[in-house]
Amino acid sequence: MDSPVTPHHTTALLILNSNSRSGDTADIADGLGLLANNGIQVIQKKTSSAQQTVQHIEDHAQQIQLVILGGGDGTISSAAASLYKHQLPFAILPLGTANDLARSLNIPATLSGAFQVIVDNHRSRINLGVINNHYFFNVAHIGLGVKVTSELTPQVKKTWGVFSYLKAAFAAFKKSRPFRVALHVDGKTHYLHSIQIAVGNGRYYGGGNVVDEKSEIDDGTLCLYSLPPSTLWKLLSYTFFLRYGKHHYMQETFTVSGQHIEITTRKPKDIIADGELIAKTPAVFKVIPQALEVIRPSPD
Repeated sequence: MDSPVTPHHTTALLILNSNSRSGDTADIADGLGLLANNGIQVIQKKTSSAQQTVQHIEDHAQQIQLVILGGGDGTISSAAASLYKHQLPFAILPLGTANDLARSLNIPATLSGAFQVIVDNHRSRINLGVINNHYFFNVAHIGLGVKVTSELTPQVKKTWGVFSYLKAAFAAFKKSRPFRVALHVDGKTHYLHSIQIAVGNGRYYGGGNVVDEKSEIDDGTLCLYSLPPSTLWKLLSYTFFLRYGKHHYMQETFTVSGQHIEITTRKPKDIIADGELIAKTPAVFKVIPQALEVIRPSPD
């Protein structure tokens, strides 16, 4: 249930990832002034690793009422377990390359806009995805998407920005191989030949691609698509459908949604979620509906 909350003397932990695409150049002084003028006291910390992010939250969990995460999707995802454990509300300053969770939540791309959202303090609860006891917000990949992530080096991200995903996709396709998979979705079994499987808790991945046009991060379900083995040129002809989550229009592409998904492959395959390698198949995917409270723009 969405709820506007008026902040009074809130203590917030701001964790800023200086390794994120904009984190080392972001000027947050004006934003911090805006927070202070609206009764939000900020404890500011820098992070350069998932472990540091978690440690900051653990160290301050008892004295704060809000966590503000300044970074990309990896930074935010690394905080998921601690946020859920302590049931801490969070807000986002989108400083990464893709900022897909911020996109799912309609958070402005500008720092000034994101700080204003925090001050407006409209809150709602969102789902959290789980893969073999690891949490994720956006989308998990097996196959082609894993190769794309490995091609997406920090240097490529810095140089190419949002176009880095397209550059990485071309390089990844040359290295990817088809695989056979057994899917068990809410008790039903499907056998597929695939080059790419994506399972979405949120709506966006890879710099604004949509996992399913019906997917929302507060809908209580996971959305899955599987691409059959194909040529690069055929995949390129489907760019519009892939970009806007219209996979069901693509020939032989498999789509399904559910709350409990088991994925088994003949050999263990890596699973990337929110840009990080977090598991291997066989894997169980689940969703925790209404798991976390987040500050986001009012839908009005």
